[in-house]
Amino acid sequence: MSQNLEHRAVVIVGGGPAGLAAAIGAHEAGERDILVLERDTKLGGILNQCIHNGFGLHTFKEELTGPEYAARYIAQVDELGIERRLGTMVMDISEDRVVTAVSADAGITRIQADAVVLAMGCRERPRGALATPGYRPAGIYSAGTAQRLVNIEGELPGREVVILGSGDIGLIMARRMTFEGAHVACVAEIMPYSGGLKRNIVQCLDDFGIPLLLSHTVTRIEGKQRVEAVWIAEVDEHMKPVPGTEVRYPCDTLLLSVGLLPENELSRDAGVELSPVTRGPVVNESLETNIPGIFACGNVLHVHDLVDFVSQEAAAAGASAAHFAQKGEPQAAREVKVVATDGVRYTVPSTISPERMGEQLTVRFRVGNVYRDHYVSVYLDDERIQHRKKRVMAPGEMEQVILKREDLLSRPGISTVTVKLEEE
Repeated sequence: MSQNLEHRAVVIVGGGPAGLAAAIGAHEAGERDILVLERDTKLGGILNQCIHNGFGLHTFKEELTGPEYAARYIAQVDELGIERRLGTMVMDISEDRVVTAVSADAGITRIQADAVVLAMGCRERPRGALATPGYRPAGIYSAGTAQRLVNIEGELPGREVVILGSGDIGLIMARRMTFEGAHVACVAEIMPYSGGLKRNIVQCLDDFGIPLLLSHTVTRIEGKQRVEAVWIAEVDEHMKPVPGTEVRYPCDTLLLSVGLLPENELSRDAGVELSPVTRGPVVNESLETNIPGIFACGNVLHVHDLVDFVSQEAAAAGASAAHFAQKGEPQAAREVKVVATDGVRYTVPSTISPERMGEQLTVRFRVGNVYRDHYVSVYLDDERIQHRKKRVMAPGEMEQVILKREDLLSRPGISTVTVKLEEE
């Protein structure tokens, strides 16, 4: 096997929006030996089935559909001559960055990479994770599967629809199914708040008169061959159904939009440390994991709300991978822990080296509830250096703070950066 070992400077696993932006970021950082591995037969990832608009407002200052947004990045990759292998499934990544892949054309190949960028995206949480009573009839789909059926395959999954979960894909599919002539009875959400963007609630539900039932869940599915009805009940503060609140909704289709999970089997097998909150890798200011030379970005790192932020993050990861490939592992430097607390669920990155970071660093995070008129505060140890009021913050929308290198370097003894919410 060893004689068949290829060598590449930067190998990027995934050819979706994160992988494409990482490849361009690596090229702009001066690296030319770049290889993108994509298991699908075309680049673009999930964007190819996202035919609604709303992409690119930050990156291109205009509204694009998913395929249009992807096409712009694919055109850049083509123009730069970055190599890609399609229909190629990565089977394993070792701690010493040997990537094992398989394809119909080349069979099994092994590539020794100087640096690897993980950009595999995320997947939907399946029905099995819900433990909903009932048989296994036809007519139960994840929202993303339904989106592919409608937008790519030209098939309508059903005519009378109930949606469980108010993630962005579920909200968008409520509108899409309505456009195609189906009737969406309601969207039920077990939490007391929506998991999607506010604009999607307004544009996809409110504009079409589709009810959003917060603090509700599906308690029973009727039907053996095909879904015939679902029962929806209110839930209490412990997420338990409230007796006597069940309502029967006749339907032939149940769409599940109950969360996204970073696609991290490869990461775990490589020995990458994963966050118990995001289920994505724990990374430093360079988006490097605990395995030297393995970087992560996009939805495999943490689930984003906007693809524009995926592209920004991935470009930084690609540049970091290029620098690692060119210069090797940087000298050891002190690491400052980033602490998420008081309403902040997690931060990316989790550690920062002030000596290695750029002049500015974007720290992204999500909150754990809906907060109104709270302050986002940043502390260097016990000293507060940022205190910014936000009218509304919700779990469905990413937040961020900008850290300045000079602030951290001017305090050589600091051990923690804390990001928290405060009422005043």
